[in-house]
Amino acid sequence: MKTMYRLKKLPIAIVALLMFGVSCSDEFLEVAPTGSLAGPLLENQAGVEGLLIGAYSALNGVFGNRFEGPNHWITGSICGGDANKGTDSGDYSSINPIQRYEASPVDPNNDFTRFWQGRYEGIVRCNNVLSTLATAADGIPAATVARLAGEARFLRGHFYFDLKKHFNSIPYFDETVPTEEVPLIPNTPDVWTQIEADFQFAFDNVPADNGAGRVNKWAAAAYMGKAKLYQQQFAEAKQWFDDVIEDGVTSNNLKYALLDDYAQIYNAENDNHAEAVLDVESANNTGNVQNANAFDDLNYPYNTGPDGPGNCCGFFQPSFELANSFRTTPEGLPLLDGSYNNPENEVQNSFFHVIVNENDEDTFVEDANPLDPRIDHSIGRKGIPYLDWIEHPGSAWIRSFPYAGPYSPKKYIYYKSQENSFTDGSSWTRGYATMNYTIIRYADVLLMAAEAEVELGNLEAARALVNQVRARAANSEHWVKENDDPDTDAANYVIAEYPPSQFATQEDARTAVRFERKLELSGEGHRFFDLVRWGVAADVLNDYLAYESQYLVTKFGGASFTAGKNELYPIPQSQIDIQGADILTQNPGY
Repeated sequence: MKTMYRLKKLPIAIVALLMFGVSCSDEFLEVAPTGSLAGPLLENQAGVEGLLIGAYSALNGVFGNRFEGPNHWITGSICGGDANKGTDSGDYSSINPIQRYEASPVDPNNDFTRFWQGRYEGIVRCNNVLSTLATAADGIPAATVARLAGEARFLRGHFYFDLKKHFNSIPYFDETVPTEEVPLIPNTPDVWTQIEADFQFAFDNVPADNGAGRVNKWAAAAYMGKAKLYQQQFAEAKQWFDDVIEDGVTSNNLKYALLDDYAQIYNAENDNHAEAVLDVESANNTGNVQNANAFDDLNYPYNTGPDGPGNCCGFFQPSFELANSFRTTPEGLPLLDGSYNNPENEVQNSFFHVIVNENDEDTFVEDANPLDPRIDHSIGRKGIPYLDWIEHPGSAWIRSFPYAGPYSPKKYIYYKSQENSFTDGSSWTRGYATMNYTIIRYADVLLMAAEAEVELGNLEAARALVNQVRARAANSEHWVKENDDPDTDAANYVIAEYPPSQFATQEDARTAVRFERKLELSGEGHRFFDLVRWGVAADVLNDYLAYESQYLVTKFGGASFTAGKNELYPIPQSQIDIQGADILTQNPGY
């Protein structure tokens, strides 16, 4: 059984103290809940550690809503064009308008509401740690006080960063604000200073070797660099990234490095690896499947038999446009001019074969032209081995070809050999896997550093960073192989490092770095937020919609991304109703 570090060493009574800070009713405030701990019982090191565990647990979500997950599979990946909702139109239909950029502040499934509340619940838990620590500090060693406060402030910075990139204008409060004043705080976009202060404090006070499953100073440094990048403060971002690349180590004291095998990033048996800068721990067989990757339980091929993972559900199907993006030239370079979507370059797939050309699926012939090998670590395609399961069978694992296309997700999927050892099969689906989700990984850091170098005009430095990522992908030992011949590649994989000519101008270098993020980090929740901060979301996503709607017309026909509106998500109307429209103002266009 895989065990979550932050749960295994603490008494059950302390774990049970997790509380909902600002969501309680007046009656709850007057009557202590059965089995809860409060006041002096918490004002000691064990009590503060227990409260901190509650803050860590909020990384995985609080209310069990799939929008709350740390991977942003809907708001980051689906809305970024990496994938579509998948399955059929009637299943989890509240996602349908969101993927068409028609989200409403009136939230029928409480998706945005739960995300908003969940992140603020995490903030409240962090503030509870800090306020309790202030009263308990006399009995705790000074170094421990600093470490506990640093971890809590790191987590608080993360929760606020997540809210900022989704909604931009948000209410901010720390542990010094009385509870009764919190609903009176208006939203504001000016929260970067506070977010950076939390990451700086964590960097200064949390040790590097803080133990697997916990944040450390180098995760804080990477996050500070990311915050600077989002503000286009490229020189400052570069300094933080340079330090992380030069000296950074994981909390279990591994020097940050790219794994030799790309697939091992997503393998539960390899958790807490050298590429994990910030991850979310998970566990199985704890009596609560929410401790596993519950936010991902729908995101498996649609199958009901023993030959595939999950026993469900067909969501999060990679897009045609993403698959085509892995096309390469015969020399192994991406088609950076966008011609990967031209008919002669489209990746051959069973949808085109069956739906467009009306042929029998049994006659389908796999794509023989050059492809980046990361396609088959990222996307399930007919005829290609699907981890250690079977070859992807095509339509047998797709709920609705005409609605969702031919592909299945492949990252953060468990292996057949891991059934019931790295999964929690105690609930309605076998799909509660327990690999850690990596919020920031080292390849992400390298590519963010490359982005900063491009914007500062250091084009050769940027090329060297991008080529580190491409060199790992070019390790043919770890390409997907045929099931019946482990010495034969499953497809025509061709990939090369960028030559100096591709980085001869800043615009060319910028295009290459941004496209590398698309390929390397596909399906990991980054794409939408990258497009927004680059200021290109409307152009890129409207092109995406136009392309996908040729094939998925019932899903995307007539959809469009509205510049000046859809870069942000709507603040839940239910929250505005609670605080008042004079305090909490809606984002433009909603």
